Amino acid sequence: MKPFKQLGLIGCGLMGGSFALALKRAKMVERVVGYSKSSRTAEQAKRMGVIDDAAASVLQTVPGADLVLIAVPVAATADVFKAIQFGLHADALVLDVGSTKQNVIDVAQKIFGAAPPNFVPSHPIAGKERAGVEAAQADLYAGKRVILTPTEHTHASAIALATEVWQGIGMQVSTMSAECHDQVLAAVSHLPHLTAFSYMHSIAEQSNAAQLLAMAGPGFKDFTRIAASSPDVWVDILLANREEVLQQSRHMLTSLARFEDAMRSNNTDALRQLITSASKVRGSWTLNQTELASDV
Repeated sequence: MKPFKQLGLIGCGLMGGSFALALKRAKMVERVVGYSKSSRTAEQAKRMGVIDDAAASVLQTVPGADLVLIAVPVAATADVFKAIQFGLHADALVLDVGSTKQNVIDVAQKIFGAAPPNFVPSHPIAGKERAGVEAAQADLYAGKRVILTPTEHTHASAIALATEVWQGIGMQVSTMSAECHDQVLAAVSHLPHLTAFSYMHSIAEQSNAAQLLAMAGPGFKDFTRIAASSPDVWVDILLANREEVLQQSRHMLTSLARFEDAMRSNNTDALRQLITSASKVRGSWTLNQTELASDV
């Protein structure tokens, strides 16, 4: 693939910064112009070699850009579209990294009249608990999956080019509708985060929280790892996809009630059956993770 002349990077944090570094390492871009609402972040991004030049505004990232990445919290996407709608080159490929997709497509259609033909909504399934450009790394996306949710207006050539871009930085590409994406991610990403946040909150509110945390071991560490995620990012995600997340939450609460009922009634067989069922599903997923991911 011929290198892009310029990446217009809107959002120089973990996701955007890692994307720019990955493109540079793969020699897929000649120049990166980036914008961050924090001048300190923009300066740090330039020092790290994430960007070559800092833009003074969102709009200033798009002149000359043949590739644009929107890497801001999903709630800020509408403001970005409004800012770039009259400066965006008609042939520029536009990608985003939002963890919800239908709301992003909805605001694109509202602002542009119809979603731009070269806009390919994307969700790379990658990240860290740490946010910010300081955590950016060129291999963040390597070996991970990205989900594309093109609209009815998206050109086939744009989808093909977006696929090349994500594969070029080492990602496996899947395609699905935005509706399906939001349903799936509510179950396998958004609800697990909500559960981890809720559980940590329940621990923190107990009078002996310090003692509880002092005694916690590897299982606690594994289960609560994602509770350290960015509040700004996750408030946006949970509210943007709230209906799907609440639906999944109801499923989980129903299941939790079954476990509680078995414990209250001292029903060893019922409890064993519930745990065995969960253990088998988890064990099967571990053994066939690559195959299952391909099916998604």
